Amino acid sequence: MGFYSGFLHFRFESVTFLRTKESAEKQNAMQQYTSAVEAIIVEVKDRGRIGGSYLKTDAICCNTTLAKKGLCKVGEVIIQKNLDKPEWPKRIKTFFEGTSEEAKMSMQSVDINSTGMYYLYFMFCDPSLKGTTISGRTVWKNPDGYLPGKMIPLMTFYGFMSLAYLVLGLGWLLRFVQFWRDIIHLHYHITAVIALGMLEMALWYFDYSNLNSTGVRPMGVTLWAVTFTAVKKTLSRLLLLVVSMGYGVVKPTLGAITSKILIFGATYFLAGEALELYEHLGNINDFSGKTKLVLVLPVVFLDTCFILWIFSSLSSTLEKLQVFLYFYFISFSNFSVLTSRLRRLPLSSAIKW
Repeated sequence: MGFYSGFLHFRFESVTFLRTKESAEKQNAMQQYTSAVEAIIVEVKDRGRIGGSYLKTDAICCNTTLAKKGLCKVGEVIIQKNLDKPEWPKRIKTFFEGTSEEAKMSMQSVDINSTGMYYLYFMFCDPSLKGTTISGRTVWKNPDGYLPGKMIPLMTFYGFMSLAYLVLGLGWLLRFVQFWRDIIHLHYHITAVIALGMLEMALWYFDYSNLNSTGVRPMGVTLWAVTFTAVKKTLSRLLLLVVSMGYGVVKPTLGAITSKILIFGATYFLAGEALELYEHLGNINDFSGKTKLVLVLPVVFLDTCFILWIFSSLSSTLEKLQVFLYFYFISFSNFSVLTSRLRRLPLSSAIKW
């Protein structure tokens, strides 16, 4: 399946169908065409045109009853043509010859000039073709490159974010150097998050740009981009958590809880890395499978734990700050009263006092 915007050029390359030996032996060697596999290209909104739903039947393939009524041809997938675009949904047939086990699809191109999401189905109506396998590849190319239409805005987004992070990084570096005497350990963590974000955006932009120009995803670059994304997410959440705990504000160290935070962060990194790898190194698909659900749930659960931990820690830290400020103002008030009394006394009495 593919999504695009504008004019799409789609072609089949070295697509081969291989049926079972038992299926081939059942055919007549003298017959030129024995079975057919249909490649059907349909726009998402027209998926209902595949099958006999418009004929009030659940059949996918045409039978003799429907054929006698002149509604379809026996052995073909039932397709209701779009009156606005009579050539759509598009059907391309590939035939097996005689007792041959292999059928190669002729190299051909399809031009699509209507914006939308399109599905490609390979279907057959001959029961003897059960167990048939397919190999080869299809190429979908948009006017701007090989990147699917829904991913083109991402390339622009990551390019813009790369520049934004560069400006942010330069600004942070200047302030870092300007106030280097007042730097605390927390500032180094903030610097690391900004640097990771800069590298992450640059790698994602290069990844999408390369995929758009060549049609092939650079796995090495994608793997590094995924890893930087997982590390940055983990570090940014840990940074927010330790600040909420008062680290660098009211606590010089985190004490015994440091190990728990590190274990929690490592767990989140592994869960996030697994999810990112599945999303970006797997097949581009519009359906969310059970595998993705299994990988999403741990990340959602850990994010929830992060949020609860951050808010509970922030509440505790604010209470400590309120107590600190309360005693500070009491001490300051007592000192002010003492100072005012000393000022009222004669100098000799004040010295004796």
